Amino acid sequence: MSRRIALPILALIILALALTACAQAAPAPAAPAAEEQPAAEEQPAAEAPAEQPAASTEGAYQIPTIEEGKYNVAFVYVGPHDDGGWTQAHDQGRMYVEENVENVHTAYVENVAEGADAEQVIRSLARKGFDVIFTTSFGFMDASEIVAEEFPDIDIIHISGFKSNEANFGNLMGAMENMKYTAGMLAGARAKADGNPKLGYIATFPIPEELRLGNAFALGAEQTCPECTIDVRWIFTWHDPILEKEAASSLFDSGVQVVMTGADTPAPAEAAPEGKWGITYDYQYNCNNPRCLTSMYWNWGPVYANIVEGSREGTWVGGWEYFESDTGGMGLFGFGEGEELQPGAASIPEEDMAVIRETYAKFLNGELDRFDVFSGPITDNQGNLVLPEGQSLEQADLDGFKQFGSPCETCMYWWNENITAELPELE
Repeated sequence: MSRRIALPILALIILALALTACAQAAPAPAAPAAEEQPAAEEQPAAEAPAEQPAASTEGAYQIPTIEEGKYNVAFVYVGPHDDGGWTQAHDQGRMYVEENVENVHTAYVENVAEGADAEQVIRSLARKGFDVIFTTSFGFMDASEIVAEEFPDIDIIHISGFKSNEANFGNLMGAMENMKYTAGMLAGARAKADGNPKLGYIATFPIPEELRLGNAFALGAEQTCPECTIDVRWIFTWHDPILEKEAASSLFDSGVQVVMTGADTPAPAEAAPEGKWGITYDYQYNCNNPRCLTSMYWNWGPVYANIVEGSREGTWVGGWEYFESDTGGMGLFGFGEGEELQPGAASIPEEDMAVIRETYAKFLNGELDRFDVFSGPITDNQGNLVLPEGQSLEQADLDGFKQFGSPCETCMYWWNENITAELPELE
């Protein structure tokens, strides 16, 4: 995204970013168990070590320094590390690596703009000597690829993309469509119980991931509320608390009963009026509002730890890793061990909750996977048969738009039949 800003304001913004970009992420204790973990806004700040390696400034960003004698792992974040959503989930994963992988030092740079800034930051981390770099936003993909070619001895793992050089650069993603599908079942059951069959979705950018997750939510809602319809608001940002809340309010004002988000903040729950509900995303502990129905969250720590250990042993090779729910890498809040259902979920009729619990359990034990979510028959909102009965989408279909050169056959440029919005325009 590009914005034209008057020079004085730009100078202030650059100064603020320079002061807030992380110079070094301090070693932190392991995240407490679910029942002990504080809410997002109550997360304790990690204490800085007594002696901190000097950091260098690259443009608007401070680049952390490695610790000699340790295996050094860096993370590049698109938002603030404590955003209560996507980036905070990754930072919990970073802290898990710090605590559970022997002789490892981790650091991060936050609020990194996609595009040229990302390339500059990733290259600077590579020059500093970091052994592994995780880049955690879709828009960091091309920058990650470029730097990986320049530094073949450094492993770079990009989250949510589709590129790999099958050597030191690969991508990583998980089947969050499983949790979105189950959340859709929950939303549909809640809307049906409330007597208002209208749902909403806040979408970020028109990329396959956003249509995939929106369609998974819609397919799940069909199971418990066949009459439910879904409206969509595009916000074209990953993290903007004001825009996210405005989009949620717009959906609620239009008559929607439950709003689900693909963005970073708990805005849907915060904006939900009495008698209506929001579904938050990404971070396990952001569903701390009584209007929050549930949260679809990531648990990156064990996945990251395995990659770091493989990198140090020389066994990790960049590829296309797409982990399933049975790895423990994701969950639906209220249904996991030690979690209590939120009020809006606890009061859903038991006949629907039994089906939702059963479906969730099957995802976690591997009886169901992402290809079961996208199995026919599926019809789009133009009346076209997307997928006949007995067939499932392939991975290339889940990941691609033919308009962007993907080799996919069915692809992901469609909305399910219960979504009332038009397809987004592709640039």
